[in-house]
Amino acid sequence: MGNRVFIIHCWGGKPNTRWYPWLKAELRKRGFEVHVPAMPDTEHPELNAWVKCLKDVVGTPNENCYFVGHSVGCITILRYLETIKVKVGGVVLVAGFTADLGYDELKSFFTRPIGWKKINSTCKKFVVINSDNDPYVSLHYGNEIFRDKLKASVIIEHNKGHFSIDNNVTELPSALKAVLKFSR
Repeated sequence: MGNRVFIIHCWGGKPNTRWYPWLKAELRKRGFEVHVPAMPDTEHPELNAWVKCLKDVVGTPNENCYFVGHSVGCITILRYLETIKVKVGGVVLVAGFTADLGYDELKSFFTRPIGWKKINSTCKKFVVINSDNDPYVSLHYGNEIFRDKLKASVIIEHNKGHFSIDNNVTELPSALKAVLKFSR
């Protein structure tokens, strides 16, 4: 089985929006099998449903599996990593966070502490991509939490907001570079 990439969209997202189609196309050009699943009830995300969907799409994970999450897609991937027993190749977290940010819709993802030790046992390569002007997610998550807990490399993009169409982000070269580096 070759390299597989799973791109997990944001709250309210869809597989064919934002920078996801661009990243999918760029990775496919380079021989990757790419999946961008439509996560269930995207307007009302729920942890168990999202992790189950990801498990179903991935099937049997291995070291040739790479994950790219956007916003709530990041915590979905981290919670998924808590449930598996094998190593995966790498994870890119775009505008990720470790708390519900005050939104009731995100509470199900944070009813228990994040299992950092377990996550680190299933993946050793993390890249965090944040924007210096994200209105929802502060740099604290990438610069402190993910760097400290996951030993993640941190990339700060300038003026990309929450990496959405509203911010004219339809391509994300830093995510592509991270996945390509992981797979070498």
